[in-house]
Amino acid sequence: MHAAEGDATIPAMSTTSLDDLMHNLGRQARSAAAAMARASAAQKNAALRALAARLRAHVEPLQSANARDIERARAAGLSEPMVDRLKLTPKIIETCAQGCEQLAAMPDIIGEIIGLQQQPSGIRVGQMRVPIGVFGMIYESRPNVTIEAASLAIKSGNACILRGGSEAIDSNRALAALVQAALADAGLPPEAVQLVPTTDREAVGHLIAMPQYVDVIIPRGGKGLIERISREAKVPVIKHLDGNCHTYVDDPCDLDLAVKVTDNAKTQKYSPCNATESLLVARGVAAAFLPRIGAIFAAKGVEMRCCPESKAILATVPGATVVDATEEDWSTEYLAPIISVKVVAGLDEAIDWINRYGSHHTDAILTTDHRHAQRFLREVDSSSVMVNTSTRFADGFEYGLGAEIGISTDKFHARGPVGVAGLTSLKYVVLGEGHIRT
Repeated sequence: MHAAEGDATIPAMSTTSLDDLMHNLGRQARSAAAAMARASAAQKNAALRALAARLRAHVEPLQSANARDIERARAAGLSEPMVDRLKLTPKIIETCAQGCEQLAAMPDIIGEIIGLQQQPSGIRVGQMRVPIGVFGMIYESRPNVTIEAASLAIKSGNACILRGGSEAIDSNRALAALVQAALADAGLPPEAVQLVPTTDREAVGHLIAMPQYVDVIIPRGGKGLIERISREAKVPVIKHLDGNCHTYVDDPCDLDLAVKVTDNAKTQKYSPCNATESLLVARGVAAAFLPRIGAIFAAKGVEMRCCPESKAILATVPGATVVDATEEDWSTEYLAPIISVKVVAGLDEAIDWINRYGSHHTDAILTTDHRHAQRFLREVDSSSVMVNTSTRFADGFEYGLGAEIGISTDKFHARGPVGVAGLTSLKYVVLGEGHIRT
């Protein structure tokens, strides 16, 4: 967690009272999950629309609560980029409201039966989509995540326990109160969405060790947080640790397209996990492509950490910052205006390189060869694989999911952006008419 976690103005709870608090939250969540699982689509959508209305009606109170968080964060010495992530501006609040309305407008997938087929015995076997039950969400900084998590919990018929960073405690409390009021408006249990009310760090340890109440944990934050959750959790975790995303410029390619897409993938925004951190270029197009992208990176202040071959080409670009790459650079997520650059022999080496050094998040090929594109899609082992487009599109909203609760690089259950479907499970249903097994 961030430095503000230790803010001395916020008292810690005793071990006994914290244990009681977390178990009470768990019991209430489990009870609420049963009610949410049987809630109608109309009820869930009504709660989402009520939440959107309440967000719009409470812009000023929300900003007042947010101002307290920002004041405390600055007093604790948080950097301005971190403070900026805390802000609940009217635009951010409106985006949250619109996200709730978009989810309400989407079809309800809970209870749908897929793949129903009649077997030789006469029974019909299919799978029904059902809520997971209770998920715990542990996140840092951005208070709008409270609304994203809550709205997805409502739409998917789950209950959730939210533990935001202490730097956003007042904002999160204000937002969670609106969520609970909206649930009550729709006749649903307010306990379906609960915020851990304490900033005591030990609350996280309790939340990730309550399998009797919590079905899955979703951490969203820095690598240190996610590594700790993965190491200590006693319930399943949906996570990704790194976003070392690759863009591979193939031979053959459309050079104009490759320059435009690579620029966007790296520089449109440096901090997201879907920004390209590693650039691979086929040897056959390196001499034509690298000076063009190098000039753009130089103009935007992007440092290039290069293999010897790419360095020899990029060092001739006026104003370019070009340094030797280390072994560590090939697997580093920079979240900054830095990119590693490697010339590869071609498609085979690019695929092998990505599967070795990548983080299985998002990787793209820029090519005019359909066969190369198909091989890349099949053989690159990542949660999102792209052809002729920017890695920045790896996002639940851009994928048409309405919203996302995070991105998973795991291979079981959920993979890639996790939306409503990722918060559900499938169970087998068997339909018969008195059939017996012989």
